[in-house]
Amino acid sequence: MTDAALRLRHPKWLPVTSLVLSVLGLAVAAYLTYEHYSGSHSLACSDTGAVNCAKVTTSEWSSIAGVPVALLGLLFFVGMTVLCLPQVWRRTTATLDAVRIVAAGIGLLMVFYLLWAEFLKIHAICLWCTGVHVITFLLFFVLLFGQILRVPVDDLSSAGPAADDVQDVD
Repeated sequence: MTDAALRLRHPKWLPVTSLVLSVLGLAVAAYLTYEHYSGSHSLACSDTGAVNCAKVTTSEWSSIAGVPVALLGLLFFVGMTVLCLPQVWRRTTATLDAVRIVAAGIGLLMVFYLLWAEFLKIHAICLWCTGVHVITFLLFFVLLFGQILRVPVDDLSSAGPAADDVQDVD
């Protein structure tokens, strides 16, 4: 079998885990987006001391070029949820794998920027934002390790995988 025709299989846990993380991130980002546009009056978080969601979500750092960071997070997780749907995993290609990892990597870079802003500029953290940060971090590493742990179909047990477990990778 040539390298171009090599059939690889992602770990069985990868599609489910990535989808669950994406949907969780989507839910938290949707909540933060709602709070941004509603004026952050009902934020379920402390508004005093080092943990101060209102201070973080209403700071000058809560928008980039006039676009709310919460909305950017919502759009990110909408995209990641689509990329991690079971039907997309079933027809996965090397290109889709790369798009998932690059998108999650961009999300992780955004997390580093936001952590910098929270710790060094705002001097407060938002627990909801921290939840998004943790989910983004986990999603990136789940996708990365899932890519690393792919195995050639020929290396599977003699019984072989079910037909829906095998994915062709360009």
